[in-house]
Amino acid sequence: MSPVPLRQALRKIPSVDDILSREEILDLLKIHPRAIVVEAVRKGLGRLREEILNGEGLTGPEESLFSFERLISLFQKEIEARVRPRLRRVINATGILIHTNLGRVPLHPAAMEQMVEVAKAYSNLEYDLLLGERGDRYSHVEEILCRLSGAESALVVNNNAGAVLLCLNTISEGREVVISRGELVEIGGGFRIPDVMKRSGAFLKEVGTTNRTHPDDYQKAIGPETALLMKVHTSNFRIMGFTSEVPLNELVRLGKAHHLPVMEDLGSGCFVDLLQYGLEREPTVQETVRTGVDIVTFSGDKLLGGPQAGIILGKKDSLDTIKVNPLARALRIDKLTLAALESTLLLYLDEQRAMQEIPILRILGQNKGQLKTRAKRLLKRLPERVKEEARITLREDVSQVGGGSLPLQELPTVVLAIRPLDLSVNGLGESLRRGEPPVISRIANDELILDMRTVFDEEIPMLAAGIEKTLSKFEYRNPKHETNSNSQI
Repeated sequence: MSPVPLRQALRKIPSVDDILSREEILDLLKIHPRAIVVEAVRKGLGRLREEILNGEGLTGPEESLFSFERLISLFQKEIEARVRPRLRRVINATGILIHTNLGRVPLHPAAMEQMVEVAKAYSNLEYDLLLGERGDRYSHVEEILCRLSGAESALVVNNNAGAVLLCLNTISEGREVVISRGELVEIGGGFRIPDVMKRSGAFLKEVGTTNRTHPDDYQKAIGPETALLMKVHTSNFRIMGFTSEVPLNELVRLGKAHHLPVMEDLGSGCFVDLLQYGLEREPTVQETVRTGVDIVTFSGDKLLGGPQAGIILGKKDSLDTIKVNPLARALRIDKLTLAALESTLLLYLDEQRAMQEIPILRILGQNKGQLKTRAKRLLKRLPERVKEEARITLREDVSQVGGGSLPLQELPTVVLAIRPLDLSVNGLGESLRRGEPPVISRIANDELILDMRTVFDEEIPMLAAGIEKTLSKFEYRNPKHETNSNSQI
């Protein structure tokens, strides 16, 4: 079989117009916009040109290189890449429970159902059904937030960074905010408390040292320009050893003595005492409010288990001032967020139900027995020919909570560790990541790790299919491999 000459191959690349006149392409034009099809054809022909210039396909028959079946496959892949949504569901096999890059936490089915209900028609977003007049969008969640937390008033904005910005701008613009040096945190995405404070128009006044701050440090810092005493819960790290911090209730007493409001950025915002469930202690929203603090802010999409939101609770006089700040409108949440948040909060009226049903709390509470069962289900679904292409091990490991929550919490887990024999571990990870649905894993010690704590039961068939599809590509390279699956648990 003689190779196809390069110049001859390049001359035989069909034109875009020739392709668009084919009946198969006319069928695609009935389904997809013309601009998308034309762009896909151009891109596909461009890929064919690159293959020829790289010498790919030139050693085979010319009919194979230029077969329309091959070309139409190229065009269809290009079309799919353009019409497929960029934001997609993925399988989180990393073991990081609150994964900011992967959307933080899954929502409860009730929240999703309510989002669909208010999205598919009109809603009473800002309409009072009793009075028949314009209403307040925040009224849909304010009552339930106050009931759960014990706060006098509540407001919700688009995220916790927005909540902190809004509160500081309202209370402290042009004046000083006193805060411990050890609480000037940075969280993922470069969100830094000092930067937000600067944008709010407030002036930062640091007190204490990185590891030790005392009540007297705040006392000495208070002056005529002081507008607010602020505390930030260091939810994404802990300083251990020779440390000292001022408890919130002491800071509240100091604030009252000087007629100054006190604010705490609580970070994750948890309504359940996790200690009673064998987890690391995290201050609850309720106990924070009981200190008499004027303002509390926290996220809606971390330990709370709801949608992205910044929740502001506290004294009515402080909240009333914050609500009329023009920034509140710029940072307000939409009807879908309100629907999801309200549905999630209603679940907390029954704590046991919340622990069992809210996804992030349920994932936190899973035991090793449940995870081991899930891992064995996954291993059982993998055919023997796949197990011959990799060393697959079930073993115990540790998951992370993530999302700036419970940094010292170690969650025992069960993982499927895969060491491919004819493919690099990075290549395996990339192939799974580009699959449908994409699988996001972690790599350690030249093994691909699939953590069962963050994999849902209904995802097991999809995950097994993705592993099989990737490893089966190499099943004929080493037909004499022995089965390498084993278990250490």
